[in-house]
Amino acid sequence: MKRELSLIVPCYEEETSIPLFYEETKKVLEEMSCNYEIIFIDDGSKDNTLREIESLAEKDSHVRYISFSRNFGKEAAMYAGFANTSGDYVAVMDVDLQDPPALLPKMMDMIREEGCDSVATRRVNRKGEPAIKSLFARMFYRLINRISDADIADGARDFRLMKRQMTDVIVEMGEYNRFSKGIFGWIGFQTRWLPYENQERVAGESKWSFWKLTKYALEGIINFSQVPLSIASWFGILMTAVAFLFILFIITRRLIFGDPVDGWPSLVCIITLVGGIQLFCMGIMGQYIAKTYLEVKKRPHYIVGKSNIEQISPIH
Repeated sequence: MKRELSLIVPCYEEETSIPLFYEETKKVLEEMSCNYEIIFIDDGSKDNTLREIESLAEKDSHVRYISFSRNFGKEAAMYAGFANTSGDYVAVMDVDLQDPPALLPKMMDMIREEGCDSVATRRVNRKGEPAIKSLFARMFYRLINRISDADIADGARDFRLMKRQMTDVIVEMGEYNRFSKGIFGWIGFQTRWLPYENQERVAGESKWSFWKLTKYALEGIINFSQVPLSIASWFGILMTAVAFLFILFIITRRLIFGDPVDGWPSLVCIITLVGGIQLFCMGIMGQYIAKTYLEVKKRPHYIVGKSNIEQISPIH
């Protein structure tokens, strides 16, 4: 059945947030007076997340869901949602209400009145977040915008509303290693940014630890930039030049001043330094090779364990 608005909601162990999210969002959607669907994506939760979703689906025909056989990650969850929507407009948002449902009517008005293809949200502050986390987040946005073709605003959220055409293009980009914030910016289309104040989680705790966020940021850089490979090349050139200068210095010292060539401690330090740089550069190349390895195996982005959607779209 064709819908006007499809809402994708990735969930991972959010049993306490789902009822609150549903009540708040349903009020907003009914006020918008549009034909809608809410697609919950259960990312292999081990708590009662799926049970809560099934309970909602039993009493509300607008609720659809896909439950993964295990945890595949938020990127896979969003991709599953994009691939199984039917609406003319598609939105993706978090279930913890840090993405305010009350913004949906304004986002819809902006798309219709301004003729843009997408309305994306960004936080104007990071109130409530640890200072170190906020600092690294700002540094990441500055870095990735400088070294890649992805256009990501500082404070950008995954929460956005887009037209069907843009959604179809995202689904066509079937790459296994996904970084949606980068994909949104890379594909282009006219996007308007809607700033809003940071919101606290309505319930539960964030599953994104500092380490997971750091790993996610590194994956984004590797997926959308070749600069790390260039850094490895420049390191090689630099160390070759330094080694050549050292050779000239040693030869000159021996021929002119007749000094013996000694100093094994400095030699050990140089060997250790060069060896460390080599391993560092090999590690960078290894990351790109690993990404390529995962792509060529063409494993599915996710495996459906349970769903109330009659026909699941084929997985790229």
